[in-house]
Amino acid sequence: MNKNSKRREALLYHAKPTPGKIQVVPTKKYATQRDLSLAYSPGVAEPCLEIAKDIDNVYKYTAKGNLVAVITNGTAVLGLGDIGPEASKPVMEGKALLFKIFADIDVFDIEVDAKDIDKFIETVKAIAPTFGGINLEDIKAPESFEIERRLVEELNIPVMHDDQHGTAIISSAALLNALELAGKEVEKVKVVVSGAGSAALACANLYVLLGVNRENIIMFDKDGVLSKDRTDLSLLQQKYANGAAGTVLKEALKGADVFLGLSAGNVLTPEMLLGMANDPIVFAMANPDPEIEYNLAIATRDDIIMATGRSDHPNQVNNVLGFPYIFRGALDVRATKINEAMKMAAVRALASLAKESVPEQVNIAYGETKLNFGREYIIPKPFDPRLITVVAPAVAKAAMESGVALNPITDWHRYEEELLDRLGNDNKMVRLITNRAKMNPKRIVFAEADHLDVLKAAQIVLEEGIGIPVLLGNKEIILELKEELGFDADVEIIDPKINEENDRRNRFANKYWETRKRRGVSLLDAQKLMRERNFFAAMMVNEGDADGLVSGHSRSYSSILKPMLQLIDKAPGASIVATTNMMMTSRGPMFLSDTAININPSADDLAKIAIMTAKTARMFGVEPVMAMVSFSNFGSSNNPDAAKVREAVTYLHQNYPDMIIDGEVQADFALNPEMLKEKFPFSKLAGKKVNTLIFPNLDSANITYKLLKELNKVDSIGPIMLGLGKPVHIFQLGASVEEMVNMAAIAVIDAQEKQKTKTNK
Repeated sequence: MNKNSKRREALLYHAKPTPGKIQVVPTKKYATQRDLSLAYSPGVAEPCLEIAKDIDNVYKYTAKGNLVAVITNGTAVLGLGDIGPEASKPVMEGKALLFKIFADIDVFDIEVDAKDIDKFIETVKAIAPTFGGINLEDIKAPESFEIERRLVEELNIPVMHDDQHGTAIISSAALLNALELAGKEVEKVKVVVSGAGSAALACANLYVLLGVNRENIIMFDKDGVLSKDRTDLSLLQQKYANGAAGTVLKEALKGADVFLGLSAGNVLTPEMLLGMANDPIVFAMANPDPEIEYNLAIATRDDIIMATGRSDHPNQVNNVLGFPYIFRGALDVRATKINEAMKMAAVRALASLAKESVPEQVNIAYGETKLNFGREYIIPKPFDPRLITVVAPAVAKAAMESGVALNPITDWHRYEEELLDRLGNDNKMVRLITNRAKMNPKRIVFAEADHLDVLKAAQIVLEEGIGIPVLLGNKEIILELKEELGFDADVEIIDPKINEENDRRNRFANKYWETRKRRGVSLLDAQKLMRERNFFAAMMVNEGDADGLVSGHSRSYSSILKPMLQLIDKAPGASIVATTNMMMTSRGPMFLSDTAININPSADDLAKIAIMTAKTARMFGVEPVMAMVSFSNFGSSNNPDAAKVREAVTYLHQNYPDMIIDGEVQADFALNPEMLKEKFPFSKLAGKKVNTLIFPNLDSANITYKLLKELNKVDSIGPIMLGLGKPVHIFQLGASVEEMVNMAAIAVIDAQEKQKTKTNK
């Protein structure tokens, strides 16, 4: 995508369909006059009076306890500098979004028009009663140090400037593990820091708390080494004025054990790197270009342990590993501040987590066979679901032990369950799917590329590195639409009807005819069919000209399915083809089957659909807990529709005893573990969180997923094809651009899995 197109896309993202990225959503019922009288006058007077009696009741009756303010004055916004409070608002809304999706913390972003330190502090103090915590953001140094120091002292709620402490906490965890791998003692290492701003100073301060000798830290800013003879240094910078006047970076790095970069791209040369000690630890965290490019660094030193701020290299120092969970733990014990003990608890929790066995979901997300603690894995991955249950409790315990917790936790098991429940509100699955696809992109045919939305989806797939699109359709129209979109990348365009494709079309026709000539298909019929895009696309996949295909945006599902079933063989061992939809619900991803193909499946069919759905769920790192739903509960009806579900469950219990599946059961019991446990304690599902529903017929499955999608605005990925031997996936008619991008990612992952299965045979 060219620069103008990228700019337009970013602006449209923030402007449409609703300006901004966050909104306020009611948490109580408001449908009736009674509801409104409780929410406001006169009912609201009662909690007001209770809070007036005891101010701590504000945490009981209002949202304060889960509400953080993200506050800035816009003086140091990303790499944009002092752009003002209004211009900083999109960034603050973005931070609010991260708080919500990673830790279920609500946020009001507040942009203050005040550069004066005293005015800014007074403003924040005046509004502090609204919030349970304050995240300072994008405030320039050195003012940011004084602002944070005074607010921490003068307020009784957690305050943290994440720009400083976030990077410090994450990189400190990485440093602990890197030193262990390098076999170096923290007290003896020599550290060279490029950059002397708020983040660099916060890192140095925390490294000293870890045990690094302050005199062993040499720091540089844009004007050179920090030394005693300089008169332009702040009080904090003076603490690290350990360099000899005139020392340059190359000299300082001779024999150094650690390089910490928070400055500018490409300031660390291979020659400098070669001068460092054995097993050098390099944290090159300038964005978007690190102080030394990752591939250059590892090519220069094979004993290097390296981290960057980038997601496309190992060991990403990403603040999202810290701030959501630090505030989560602080809020949950009503900490009066975020102190050094809490920060250090987060450091050690992150360092320890990197040494534990990695969940399969994380391996799958990052396309790894097995992530293990080592030089390329010294800190956890941002998508690791354990972060909230490891870091938040560690911070909460540290708050209690250091005496700043006003509401101590007593039942840690229950607290962990509450944290896991919060994860259900975070739809990480789409990010996991996209990230996994990027690890090994495949050639995916877009069979309707002469439609604008399909072409948009193909453009995103290419630019995001999800896959390599092959554009199929009317070539003239595709070229016109590409120009309209600013899609100037050189991608393969195939028009099945033009003369240039005669040879391939005839080859495909002959192949097809060979398989269907005894089933009423003539060679002429086959030649005609190969001019149809979906037949041609299917043959491309069959013959290895592409790895997978997606289609269906402009035509009915059944019309696309027919050529696929005629041309594509079933997967080994499969005797039925079905589909599942992955629904991104508030309780986490839910698989619904069969949503598109089998109108009235038999008991045998239902069992096979369940087995294939379970396999697909595991492919995405989800351990299936499956309910076979019906209108009856465990034999309460002898109707044939209920009986076939019961029969399928009996078969699965006998032949797949380890599968967590039960039924027949009504949907409300299936989705309410407490209710199910109370009424049917014998069920395999009692007390468990169901994440997969197998429906008795196409009507119920298709209607359910579309109702969820439209009424509850639940994102849907699917229908995902089950049982075909090739990566072929069909959109629903009128699928959105986002849905098509997601389905293309599914096709890529499907191709990866089928290639892996073929290779392992």
